[in-house]
Amino acid sequence: MKLGKEEIQKIVLGVLLFFGLIYSYFDMLLGPLSKRAQLTKHSAETLVPQIQASKAQIQKAKDMERDFASATLVMRQVEAMIPEGSPVAWFPTQMQEFFKKQGIDRTSTRMTGDTGDKELPKFRHIAWGVDLPKVDFVTFGKAVATLENDQPLIEISAVQIDASRDDVESEHVFLTVNNLVKK
Repeated sequence: MKLGKEEIQKIVLGVLLFFGLIYSYFDMLLGPLSKRAQLTKHSAETLVPQIQASKAQIQKAKDMERDFASATLVMRQVEAMIPEGSPVAWFPTQMQEFFKKQGIDRTSTRMTGDTGDKELPKFRHIAWGVDLPKVDFVTFGKAVATLENDQPLIEISAVQIDASRDDVESEHVFLTVNNLVKK
């Protein structure tokens, strides 16, 4: 069977169309799809650290929610330990009564500073100067230990002890005390 010129042209044209179709399929359809798949894979890989950071943040939030109940309980206990009213009214009296119970009769207390607390926005720290003009050292040591054990909201930040040559049995003591109070 002999093919004519027209039939050969049709076959060549069909083969060219077939190759054109294959080229178009790979270049215009599969090429953009593979590029898009690579871009998607790359963007997914860049999101992995962000996803891990978000998971860590979620875990931190869950831990905070779990700790919220105990923190709320502690805050209520702290608020219950602080007397109502202005600290200037009750704290000097509280110190005078405490030291009288410990055997130290003369006590004077004055406020020396007032600062807010960044971690506890509903509270502030007040600095007090507690002056004990005549005190026995052993009695004073027991009183200081009892003070910090009995009063968890009080922190002794400085102690100044002056001994006199005239009266060697008693010292003059000045305490700097920080106290947590409500705003």
